[in-house]
Amino acid sequence: MTEAIKATGAPEVPLGTTPAPPAPPHRTWTVILSGLGALLCALDVVVVSTALPALQADFGASLSELEWTINAYNLVFACLTLTGAALGDRFGRRRMYVVGLAVFTLASAAAGLAGNSGQLITARVVQGAGAAVLLPLTLTLISEAFPAEKRGVAIGVWGGVTGLGVAAGPVLGGAVTEGMSWQWIFWLNVPIGLVMLPLAARKLTESHGPRPQLDIVGLVLAAVGLTGLAWAPVRAPEAGWGSTEVLTALVAGVVFVAGFLAWERKGARYPMLTLGLFRRRGFSAANIVGFAGFASLIGALFMITQFFQTGLGYDPLEAGVRILVWNATPLLVSPVAGALADRFGTRPFMLWGLLLQGAGLAWLAAQVEPGVGYGSLVGPLIVAGVGISMVFPSVANAVTSSVPLGEAGVAAGVNNALRELGGVFGIAVAAAVFTTYGGYASRDAFLDGCGPALWVSAGIAAAGALAAVFAPSRAKV
Repeated sequence: MTEAIKATGAPEVPLGTTPAPPAPPHRTWTVILSGLGALLCALDVVVVSTALPALQADFGASLSELEWTINAYNLVFACLTLTGAALGDRFGRRRMYVVGLAVFTLASAAAGLAGNSGQLITARVVQGAGAAVLLPLTLTLISEAFPAEKRGVAIGVWGGVTGLGVAAGPVLGGAVTEGMSWQWIFWLNVPIGLVMLPLAARKLTESHGPRPQLDIVGLVLAAVGLTGLAWAPVRAPEAGWGSTEVLTALVAGVVFVAGFLAWERKGARYPMLTLGLFRRRGFSAANIVGFAGFASLIGALFMITQFFQTGLGYDPLEAGVRILVWNATPLLVSPVAGALADRFGTRPFMLWGLLLQGAGLAWLAAQVEPGVGYGSLVGPLIVAGVGISMVFPSVANAVTSSVPLGEAGVAAGVNNALRELGGVFGIAVAAAVFTTYGGYASRDAFLDGCGPALWVSAGIAAAGALAAVFAPSRAKV
């Protein structure tokens, strides 16, 4: 018996005594640190967007280089997030959270020190890799710390700060760029990261997933496949959807993802993704909702930030302040939605959240015309903001609650990977529609393209609501 206990790595306990219970999780610190980690990752998805003119002036960067200051982060983030979840399962979620946070913080400092666009893009690649480890583990740590029936409020806070980070990026970037310099949009991450590192090491509770070994083949197949699927929409606006580069990337992505699924089903001894999870209606429906919600949000955000500047003539800071009626709603609504989802289930909040998001964006699209006043835009921005504020925590709660606790890390990784891919596709679709109907030749030409692009973003949200209809009323494990 003693040898068997030693073989499992469990502590040896004398006969007749009761093993000491594991240390209780620091739940308040778990929520705080997870929320801050999610906020840092989400902010840097879009915070660079309002600093692009300053970057162009400093570096003399080309349009392609400016695009890659955003795309480099998003692409790596989307493609490695499933890998980050697997690393947490194998080596410890707290340990890998600290590693991801350290990488993110160091890369932020490197971005602030960049002397040319190439150095900045390289730093953004590393920053995306750190975020890919950090973000999925924030949700896993919360799932470990809270029982399912009390998880909604904590995930609501997490969803609130995540949504706030995505939406507040432009206003923060504009304020910092105008008031200080573009470098400070990265330097601000550094003191926050340095304070969080020792707190995370001391206050978070360590946990592991059920897989004793890494699935290296699965990691490579997933990373290459997701890279191909993400590369295509990133490059399509410049190279064209029918170009050899884009079609090759799409085909390669599909082939490698298919190979990954085949390997996980039959070849892997310890598969990084249990495909049986997709047979759970709650898991599959919530991931479709997450993909559609993020595609709609990021596509709309891409157009709205430009609409307020190019279409209405505001500077970056003025535009960001006026969008606050939209991007402040997650902080207020998401915790409430998360708490109510514990009582009433996640389905109504996913369904009505996407319907409100779609209705708000459709209302906004109908207002896009020359001379529109800001007062006409406040109502649709609030409606769309309330909608996405309901979707964020409900999706996260549904995904983690619909799987066994040991699979929470992988479930969070899948959810984050699909969300980030949704954001990439949302921008690609919005940009394609915009260039079809308008362009940047004049303000009127911009408005001609902006309206249809927002209509499409609204339609994506409505399509996602169809998936929410098929979600179970309450997640079942």
